[in-house]
Amino acid sequence: MAGGQERVLRRRIRSIRSTQKITKAMELIAASQIVRAQGRIAAARPYQLGMARIVLEVALGDQAAAGRLLGTPEEVTKVAVLSVAADRGLCGGYNTMVFRATERLLAEQERQGAASRLFTVGKKAQGYFRFRHQSVERSFTGMSERPGFTDARMVADAVLAPFIRDEVDQVLMVSTRFLSAGIQRVETRQLLPLVDPRGSDPAGGAFRQDDPGAAGPRGSRPQGYTEFEPDPAILLETLAPRAAETAVFAALLEASASELTARQRAMAAATDNAGELIKKYSRIMNRARQDAITTEIMEIVGGAEALRSDDRDDQDRLVIETRI
Repeated sequence: MAGGQERVLRRRIRSIRSTQKITKAMELIAASQIVRAQGRIAAARPYQLGMARIVLEVALGDQAAAGRLLGTPEEVTKVAVLSVAADRGLCGGYNTMVFRATERLLAEQERQGAASRLFTVGKKAQGYFRFRHQSVERSFTGMSERPGFTDARMVADAVLAPFIRDEVDQVLMVSTRFLSAGIQRVETRQLLPLVDPRGSDPAGGAFRQDDPGAAGPRGSRPQGYTEFEPDPAILLETLAPRAAETAVFAALLEASASELTARQRAMAAATDNAGELIKKYSRIMNRARQDAITTEIMEIVGGAEALRSDDRDDQDRLVIETRI
């Protein structure tokens, strides 16, 4: 019985060691990719800032024309929601937090009497909402780990088309904001109408006053003078979708970095847990082996004592027979 238990434990320990090697490799791969993901976010930041400043300048050039494309709509009856998750799992609660935030947003819109149209990024989001019997108008997969601007443009074209055709009043996006290697936060952002960029940048922080062309106090124009051709109203209609594409691209990049960070933490925890399991099962196996050895020693000693006892009985019989 002890020998059978020892064999079972040996097989289990070998299996856990194999899993530990896989989780350790995944942890190292994710850790190496995080730096590149952060570099892509930093590289895209100047373009986001420049786009925000251009949109602000055009909007202030003709505030009447910017009415529908800039700000928050007063009455919302139809909403398009974009949920950005991952194509793969094994990244802790990263996907779950996005799904819960999306469900809360959809429930809130329903309570307010607004109809929602859902778009998703990532295989996990596609499978999750299908399992929940939630209608998904369009799903995009295969781009969450290393998104490109072409991917962002494809997603933005599908999500923004209903707004451009006046089929929805607002376009919202649920994704993970990458603040640092230790802090990632799930946020709901408005894609269209464009959020008034005065006082904030596309990455969520305030415009620094030392930035060239930084926006001044609320309601003022950036420094310098700009002449528009064509008119600001026509130009804003073209710039608004481009600015939304930039926002989608930034969200995909931040989601990719957040996914890698979550996977690195999850795989590190899995590797540590595997080590603890190996120690636990090793102790149990050693105890079972010691019990087996002790049992064998007891059997050997018992057999030796039985043989000695038989020898004594034989000698006693021999002495008795000799005396007779």
